[in-house]
Amino acid sequence: MKSDAAFCAIGDVHGRIDLLERLVNALPEDVSVICVGDLVDRGDHSADVLRFVQERPNTTTLIGNHEAMMIDFLRDPEKNGRRWLRNGGLQTLASFGVSGVTETSGGERLSRARDILFDAMGEPLVHWISTLDCIAWSGNVAVVHAGADPNIPMEEHSPDTFIWGHPEFRKKPRTDGFWVVHGHTIVEKPMMQDGRISIDTGAYATGRLTAAVFSHKGVEFVST
Repeated sequence: MKSDAAFCAIGDVHGRIDLLERLVNALPEDVSVICVGDLVDRGDHSADVLRFVQERPNTTTLIGNHEAMMIDFLRDPEKNGRRWLRNGGLQTLASFGVSGVTETSGGERLSRARDILFDAMGEPLVHWISTLDCIAWSGNVAVVHAGADPNIPMEEHSPDTFIWGHPEFRKKPRTDGFWVVHGHTIVEKPMMQDGRISIDTGAYATGRLTAAVFSHKGVEFVST
């Protein structure tokens, strides 16, 4: 494994601003940071997490499936709202001061909640989330949210695979020399095996947020 430069990859935050701030303070200074996505939902402070990461210099955020569901809600709340709300969207709405909806709400209530959320977020933040990339590269290390298809080259993937994953990702080793850093699937402890580097330690439920630190020495895991 050889990255082009030192960097840190942070796993799924899911609204835990407390853990994110603590982890960032524990990472090496002046090293670029990549968040693997799923900054929002489930935890109580998604708004704070988004603003913290957006404003933090030298930080790149990738889109996760929860950001994708949030974007879908903003674009078409009546069609996509219930799915997002069932998967943690209610906590994100609350973090922006939006109330009055439940997992079974529909129609006008969802549209009104979307409008209030858009105003609370502001156009710059909405645009930022809507234009997040789905992959970052450094040498033979690729950082994505959910995973990759081990049967095809990285450059031939569709964005949906990086965002939502692939059924064979955790079953079949990669053979092209790439290491794929990912979140999305909770692991008891961070691990490296078969071309995969797994760093989602379930922050919102376990209270443990993990980063992988890449340097000329290799990879080191840091958790808070």
